[in-house]
Amino acid sequence: MDSFFKKYRWGLAFWAVNFSGWAGISFIAYAFTPSFDGYKDSNHFLISILATFVIGMLVTGILRAYLKHFKLDNFGTKDLFKILSAITIISLLYFGLTYGSGYVIGYFEDEKIEIPDMYKEYSTGLVIFNSFLIMIGWSIFYMAVKVTAKLNAERVERAELNATIRQAQLNTLKGQINPHFMFNSLNNIRGLMLEDVERSRDMLTKLSEMLRYSLTKNDVNAIALEDELEMVENYISLSKIQFEDRLHFVKKISGETLTIPIPPMIIQLLVENAAKHGIGNLKDGGEILVETQTEGDELLITVTNTGKLQISKNSTQLGLKNIRQRLKLLYGNKANFSLNEIGKAVVAQIKIPLA
Repeated sequence: MDSFFKKYRWGLAFWAVNFSGWAGISFIAYAFTPSFDGYKDSNHFLISILATFVIGMLVTGILRAYLKHFKLDNFGTKDLFKILSAITIISLLYFGLTYGSGYVIGYFEDEKIEIPDMYKEYSTGLVIFNSFLIMIGWSIFYMAVKVTAKLNAERVERAELNATIRQAQLNTLKGQINPHFMFNSLNNIRGLMLEDVERSRDMLTKLSEMLRYSLTKNDVNAIALEDELEMVENYISLSKIQFEDRLHFVKKISGETLTIPIPPMIIQLLVENAAKHGIGNLKDGGEILVETQTEGDELLITVTNTGKLQISKNSTQLGLKNIRQRLKLLYGNKANFSLNEIGKAVVAQIKIPLA
């Protein structure tokens, strides 16, 4: 039930306000209409008021359905013209339906009520103009609420994004460069010093670059994909001290994707997850494949590893939650993250809009 109201809260709010507005207009029309020869208390008048209410709800519902399709980000003169045209058409529809309903209601009345002369004197043009004023006033109110709601949503999203960035900084070692990985890397490098001093020195350099990267890139929302891949290469080099020949790393990178901006640490998190939960559980090791390509107006990042999709009950899944949350805040519903077991491999895929 909560999810239903959350999903349709704006629609329910619209119909509640729309109902209240037309109920108010109908009440004012009844309250301020003078009573001439019992006309105000006649069934004809009361049914006309009710018909006006129903017709008003109907035509503004139609107008709302049309106005919903306008994007406020790129609103221009053409859009304004379209809206004014729609308001004019809806005003004529409102006039036609209310005017026609009066004749229909009168036709079925047993007792013919003489409409006061003061109402007969109203010209058709004046009534149409009055209908136009009602519709344009309703449209201004609707668009004002829509703009306010959009600004409020953007404010909330900005606040959530800033909070996420601050949280990411605090969780750098916890959620992105795993402390366990750091501990193992330092121990592995220490052991490597007895065998290959030059290589161990190179590994220390890569480890320091990873630390620098994780600490400095958390302050930005996007970096070039090629910079992220350099981080991944450092991670793989350090991991191979432990896995040795059990870890086989392959890249299939489309050249056109190298300069595309992506959220920092996002590929590294997927590769780390593949190494820890995939290759680490296989006696004979396996392969990690990183692929990038463009498809239509989307960037596809795919990380595939040998193994099965097994998530420990004690796992916090912090890395996966981090990915989903950042994609949601940065791209809304335009980005997508999936994790599936296909055949004898685990496939993680991220889709990011190019524009």
